[in-house]
Amino acid sequence: MSANPDFPLFQVNEDHEAIREAVREIAEARIAPFAAAVDEESRYPQEAHDALVASDFFAPHVPEEYDGVGADALATCIVIEEVARVCASSSLIPAVNKLGSMPVILGGSEEVKAKYLPPLARGEAGFSYGLSEREAGSDTAAMKCRAKADGDDWVLSGQKSWITNAGVSEYYTVLAVTDPDGARGNNITAFVVEKSDEGFSFGEKERKLGIKGSPTRELIFDNVRIPGDRIVGAPGEGLKIALRTLDHTRVTIGAQAVGIAQGALEQATAYVKERKQFGKHIADFQGIQFMLADMAMELEAARQMVYVAAAKSERGDADLPFFGAAAKCYASDVAMKVTTDAVQLLGGAGYTRDFPLERMMRDAKITQIYEGTNQVQRIVMARQLLKG
Repeated sequence: MSANPDFPLFQVNEDHEAIREAVREIAEARIAPFAAAVDEESRYPQEAHDALVASDFFAPHVPEEYDGVGADALATCIVIEEVARVCASSSLIPAVNKLGSMPVILGGSEEVKAKYLPPLARGEAGFSYGLSEREAGSDTAAMKCRAKADGDDWVLSGQKSWITNAGVSEYYTVLAVTDPDGARGNNITAFVVEKSDEGFSFGEKERKLGIKGSPTRELIFDNVRIPGDRIVGAPGEGLKIALRTLDHTRVTIGAQAVGIAQGALEQATAYVKERKQFGKHIADFQGIQFMLADMAMELEAARQMVYVAAAKSERGDADLPFFGAAAKCYASDVAMKVTTDAVQLLGGAGYTRDFPLERMMRDAKITQIYEGTNQVQRIVMARQLLKG
């Protein structure tokens, strides 16, 4: 592990707490009131979008030299956590903006960064990430999407599946095979595709269990011509950049999971303090108290793991792949457990849409699946351990 006295293992400082307070205030006032309707109507959370843009929390990770606020990785996680505490769908706005633009930040030329990062920072355009395909989910190197060189340009054909905020975002980092005969994994290149590009379209919205306010659609490329200056990194480097991206952004999914679990714990705690059975508040029963204690203990362990991983992301530590995978895996498992227990604590009421717990439970499930299933996270961790 690298040592940097200016950024310790992790330290939540006054600036981080000020960001938390600011985001929580916005989330309570301008996001939470619409969360149930966003879920019920399966509509994009435009209210949250506008609030995040107005407060510079739309893409807080963008460096200052590209018109961003330059929030560090921990601050960005706190933004996502606090939004997810009231609405998981809305928390995907800053999370996916980081996911989509991280390849540009890690591997893009100065020209590509200067063209695409400032509009993102100003809230003029969202940024999505096109990696997965129908037959290439966990096995990303098996992708079929192709980009063929044509003079100085590239012509993109194929599709991408399960793309978050597809159709809303203006920009898309897309991975495609550029050398079909090349070595597996070393024959993939990253490009920026713009929503307005001719031949680029979207599939129908997926009908999902949770995060219904965040549109998930296919990207469809019908001989889309991409100018050569929109390549991200060098030809053949795409998958390496994509996997480096996930090392950083899995931490943000851990933050989202922590936020969902925090919201569920708060809702459940408030309910058991009011609900009476057998002549007293059910919070007075030891069985209930033990459930709450376990929920809070596991949630806090998950939060600490996410914050440590965020600090490692900021420093670029060599062991980030392990900690990023561990934070995402553990926090999402905790979110699923905490939300399930929260529904149980409310009994029949928890199973109804009169309370937000059933939505939080449905939303939590995806955190165990996207940006690499938790089975894949365990493979990543094991490989890091075996490498020594």
